[in-house]
Amino acid sequence: MSFGSASRRPAPDAVCPCGRAAFGECCGPILDGEAAPSAERLMRSRYTAFSIGDAVHLARSWHPRTRPDDIVVDDGTRWSGLEIEDASEDGENATVTFRASWRHGPDRGVLRERSRFARRGGRWVYVDGDVD
Repeated sequence: MSFGSASRRPAPDAVCPCGRAAFGECCGPILDGEAAPSAERLMRSRYTAFSIGDAVHLARSWHPRTRPDDIVVDDGTRWSGLEIEDASEDGENATVTFRASWRHGPDRGVLRERSRFARRGGRWVYVDGDVD
């Protein structure tokens, strides 16, 4: 299994941090190694990985050409909501535009990104993104 702190991993029947469904039916299997059926689902699983501190999933789901050598998940940042604005796939490439709400101590904000994905070896991987 790939996850950070076991205490931060939701129960299978709990609402997934990405907000789509129960964790055990949503991002849980993808974090455990199942291939994401779409770029949007991979993006949701990456949001969930940031939420629960799963740097292993983030590394595994990042294209090796653009993946940083060290992935550090900031334990002080709490991700509090995800909104998908747009998702499109074109063969082996896809984009997902999303808004992710966060808080860090007294600070709060929203990250908006247009992420690019590619299918590599039959699996979607995150390539890079443009942050607004």
